[in-house]
Amino acid sequence: MLHVAAALIALLGIAHSVLGERYILVRLFRRELPPLFGGTGFTRRTLRFAWHLTTVLFVALAAVLAQLAGPYSTAALAGTIGVALLLSGLLSLFISRGRHLSWLVLLTAAGLCLATAIG
Repeated sequence: MLHVAAALIALLGIAHSVLGERYILVRLFRRELPPLFGGTGFTRRTLRFAWHLTTVLFVALAAVLAQLAGPYSTAALAGTIGVALLLSGLLSLFISRGRHLSWLVLLTAAGLCLATAIG
């Protein structure tokens, strides 16, 4: 049952990104957005980052569910979460061009999780 739940959550995450980009974000960006940090470009990048972060976390949750379906270890779960945080931090860093400071927290937490996973 957990494998089915994992597959459903992973598919939901992928659909969220693809359909959201195509049908929501594109239309939203046609409207006037509030300028943050000197322009609407940062606003657009922040909205895109936040939108796709959901997908990264859905896929990570699916991976955790798949691990819980069979034999698992704390180290493996910490590694999965660490990779998800690493991808989230890199997404924040690159899309916001370092201006959205969530990347600092996400990459620090990723390092701690990955260090735990390695032992």
